[in-house]
Amino acid sequence: MPEKPSRKLKTYQTSLGFYDQAVAAPSMKAALDAWGAKSNLFHQGIAKETDDPDIVAATMAAPGVVLRRPVGSDGPFTERAALPTDLADDGDAPKFRSKSKPKSKPKSKPKTSPKSAAKSSRKTGEQDTRKAAAAFAREEQRRERARRNEEAAQAKVRARREKAVAAAQGALDKARLEHQARLDEIEAERAALDERAAVEGARWDKQRIKLEEAVRRARD
Repeated sequence: MPEKPSRKLKTYQTSLGFYDQAVAAPSMKAALDAWGAKSNLFHQGIAKETDDPDIVAATMAAPGVVLRRPVGSDGPFTERAALPTDLADDGDAPKFRSKSKPKSKPKSKPKTSPKSAAKSSRKTGEQDTRKAAAAFAREEQRRERARRNEEAAQAKVRARREKAVAAAQGALDKARLEHQARLDEIEAERAALDERAAVEGARWDKQRIKLEEAVRRARD
């Protein structure tokens, strides 16, 4: 009995917006990350693992890459999919057909022993599995690099914004201190003027009393 190939990647399928989406990933979590899902679509019943041979073949040919087709259609999954035809109400729109179908094998085959055929099949399956896993790892690394680049760009934007805010806040604090220093200086000058005014008032009172007394004596 032929040995079942151990696949590290599985094919997961969901429907988001106008598209059915499928991806070959090692786990449900990896599939959710590839779809950019913010919640667990599997627990919600929106996503599932699929063993449809056409979908599996398409995703295994591009592991980690999210493939799409118009929602509700039975066309092939591709990286770039058109919108569903019913959005345009076009009843004569062409049906989706698979662009890549396996070529029919010739009926006449050279005679091979069952053991050799099983061994060759296992070897091919293992090679395909390793290639698919390596391709998924490369795609995951590409997404991770893109994520790091985006985070670095956002960090630079935040740093520039924080620097600008710090500079503006520093200018405001400096101006506030200068304003307070001037107010203190004005208050000090006002206090000195009040003191001079009080001294002048007292001097004038003495002088006025003396002069008024002299006027009264002169009248007498």
